[in-house]
Amino acid sequence: MSDLRVAVVGVGNSCSALVQGCHFYNDAKEDEFIPGLLHANFGGYHVRDIKFVAAFDVDDRKVGADLGEAIFMEPNNTLVFAKVPRLGVKVAKGNLLDGLGKFQKQVVKVNSGNPHSDVAGILREAKADMLVNYLPVGSDRATKWYAQQALDADCAFVNCIPSFIASVPSWQRRFEKANLPCAGDDVMSQVGATVVHKTLAKLLVDRGAFIEESYQLNVGGDTDFLNMLEEERLLTKRESKTSAVASLIPYPVPLKIGPSDYVPFLKNKKICYIWIKGKYFGDTPFSIDLKLDVVDSPDSAGMVIDAIRATKLGLDRGIKGPLTSISAYAFKHPPVQTPYEVAKVWVEDFIQGKRER
Repeated sequence: MSDLRVAVVGVGNSCSALVQGCHFYNDAKEDEFIPGLLHANFGGYHVRDIKFVAAFDVDDRKVGADLGEAIFMEPNNTLVFAKVPRLGVKVAKGNLLDGLGKFQKQVVKVNSGNPHSDVAGILREAKADMLVNYLPVGSDRATKWYAQQALDADCAFVNCIPSFIASVPSWQRRFEKANLPCAGDDVMSQVGATVVHKTLAKLLVDRGAFIEESYQLNVGGDTDFLNMLEEERLLTKRESKTSAVASLIPYPVPLKIGPSDYVPFLKNKKICYIWIKGKYFGDTPFSIDLKLDVVDSPDSAGMVIDAIRATKLGLDRGIKGPLTSISAYAFKHPPVQTPYEVAKVWVEDFIQGKRER
């Protein structure tokens, strides 16, 4: 197997956890259970096969810095769990567009006078296999622009945010026409609010209980939650999280799901409150009240590592358009929604070549 050449846009906390994870699992043994990974060897690709070849950001503190150093620069505040050396990859100036909301502009230092880099040209020169999108929530125009840059550079696209690409038919057709795969949208953490909420909802439906109403409220202290104080940037985020849960309930249910506040001292910690009210036999009432406490960025990095390797398999196999198996497993708003246990079977079958996509 060849190296897996990855470019990243958005050198924030999520990128930091991803890069750290690739070093943390560099020597993971393939015959053991590895916490945090579906497989150490995913269809022939080990985590150490992932090589970062290009990166883009707009913060002046990160632009021009080595990626191995930029991931630890402010305003990043996620957990440091691995030593990362200089990677020989300079962070290039990205295209801002709608990438920053009014609250993020207070903490991200941008010199608007400096022109953005030739993103497609850098991707081509770096021979990147794919571009991973880690832009802030609400970056709809920027996400579309970067998706087009990936197409122009003959790169696959892994969309980790809720600005929809892989789940939109018109974009699916663009990647099909370019003979390239795409995966997404909106990464779903390993032990995150959405997957826990989905699992509880399906459990109740499968056991014959009736769900009357439910909410999921999240708070955190990183720039992601600061950005999401701007309600108009949250439309697709709420749609993504709500549709993931609603897809497993076969009747209409009042749902309120999404980020609710920014608490600076929490840093990259996310605290989630899930409440479900319903009834079972004899119209007897019940409720579930759950609190989930996680460090947000490492919680999603393992899913992205799997998505990266699945996308590389898609490239190797000449698959065009959306990768439905890994998207259903690793993302909240995939092209095809399915229960978690079904999605896992799909991914295992995809690895073995039993499923086309």
